[in-house]
Amino acid sequence: QIDDYDNNETPEKRRTVRLVIIGILIIGVMFGNPETTTGGNALKFYATLRLDIRRIGQIKKGDEVLGNRTRVKIVKNKIAPPFKKAEFDIIYGEGISLPGEIVDLGVEYNILKKSGSWFSYGETKLGQGRDAVKALLSDNPELLEELKIKIYDYMKNIK
Repeated sequence: QIDDYDNNETPEKRRTVRLVIIGILIIGVMFGNPETTTGGNALKFYATLRLDIRRIGQIKKGDEVLGNRTRVKIVKNKIAPPFKKAEFDIIYGEGISLPGEIVDLGVEYNILKKSGSWFSYGETKLGQGRDAVKALLSDNPELLEELKIKIYDYMKNIK
């Protein structure tokens, strides 16, 4: 009954990702960009969205690796402006770190103030170092939610 399944799909299901291709880069090309995508031109042409994902560092607690600091560059985008960049933490078993995003965006949008390695919110000092502030936000969901709402409100007003 595959035909019935396809006919009963909701519009939300039709908009989900159907295919994710993870490719490799070949290094050692003599001329031009030394990093080329394998598979010919079809993948480059038909893809709606192409991302260049790179690990830029490890997140450690002592000797234990908890995740990676990741940089993503949009190489191609048919549905929004291309060539944007983002950096975020991916924590193993958790995914993208919400407290890390709140700290980064809070500083970028001047909701959190950074002075040296100290972070503050209004007149309240949150802690010294990004990891300490992330831990504080993880332990204090009310503050995390308050900052999240302020960041969302700020983002709605960006033109």
